[in-house]
Amino acid sequence: MKAVTWQGKRDVRVEDVPDPRIEEPTDAVIRVTSTGLCGSDLHLYEVLTPFMTPGDILGHEPMGIVEEVGPGVPDLAAGDRVVVPFQIACGNCWMCLTGLPTQCETTQVTGEGMGAALFGYTRLYGAVPGGQAEYLRVPQAQFGPIKVPEGPPDDRFVYLSDVLPTAWQAVEYAGVPPGGTLAVLGLGPIGDMSCRIAKARGAERVFGVDLVAERLARAARDGVETYDLRAFDDEKALVNAIRDETGGRGPDAVIDAVGTEAHGSAAAKLAQTATGLLPRKLSGPLAERFSIDRLGALYMAIDLVRRGGTISLSGVYGGMADPMPMLTLFDKQIQLRVGQANVRRWTDLIMPYLTDEDPLGVEDFATHRLPLSEAPHAYEMFQRKQDGAIKVLMQP
Repeated sequence: MKAVTWQGKRDVRVEDVPDPRIEEPTDAVIRVTSTGLCGSDLHLYEVLTPFMTPGDILGHEPMGIVEEVGPGVPDLAAGDRVVVPFQIACGNCWMCLTGLPTQCETTQVTGEGMGAALFGYTRLYGAVPGGQAEYLRVPQAQFGPIKVPEGPPDDRFVYLSDVLPTAWQAVEYAGVPPGGTLAVLGLGPIGDMSCRIAKARGAERVFGVDLVAERLARAARDGVETYDLRAFDDEKALVNAIRDETGGRGPDAVIDAVGTEAHGSAAAKLAQTATGLLPRKLSGPLAERFSIDRLGALYMAIDLVRRGGTISLSGVYGGMADPMPMLTLFDKQIQLRVGQANVRRWTDLIMPYLTDEDPLGVEDFATHRLPLSEAPHAYEMFQRKQDGAIKVLMQP
């Protein structure tokens, strides 16, 4: 089959790889019909290269048709249409039953000290072959795959794999009170969808911050009060502008939907780049023990949120030596909620929004649809923010 493989920094290729097969009783194999390109994939493309191995199959936002199931998967059958969550979880362990499948005790990558295994996402999360491929082996298929009805286009449901539950959890963790205010830093796919969900769930005012014109315009069309970072002399001026709109206090909650790609410390960027250039035997251990992030978005969130407010962090960070302004967090009594989205915890709550009325605008959420064969171009376009690329879907 054809699959998108990682070969090095900014080097992905579509190659022939062996077809997946049933290996465990709880496996399924699906034929992929749509698969997303996620901002998190760009971390593998650029920042987290020390944890990758040439030939790794990328992607964690697939949906498709079940081709085969193992004997331990009673609720799926060949021909079922399913969305596959990005995390692999059993549904039966203490963590899963507590609503934390990202910490699944069956699939935890204990050798790396990490939580549940993820599709297509570095050796830290199990090096499980990903979903940017013609076919995908799905472990723990007795719990993970989400059956969806025939008829509507893939765009209606594919975002249940990641974007929708990640944005839903970001809003849930933000805890915006009824009629409250929310700022979202970063209007990529997660930030954009977080704005839509927050408004649908009753936030009175939503402020969106970015520096990409197409993202700002798209959010503004949906009623978000947008702020272009480039229009201010510095970040403090932007913070003050939003405070002026919230009685001088700042918003009740801030979602950081940017993560380590934030514009910020040049020294941190240099350290990330230098680590990626080292030989693999050195770069991995150094990145694990001494890695630092570009924390511009998180620092802005801490400055911006009102005293006693909440920061919900959905952007990916990977640093182990990040400096945190603990005095400010303590003094402002800021609540900080973080973590990978617990996909199956939220999907039943999200499904009522995936109707013909399309209140979240999922069916025109993708800005680009490309064949899988053009994945190298898709990655480059998305990483460089060219051609208005905000969300890319690929079809094998």
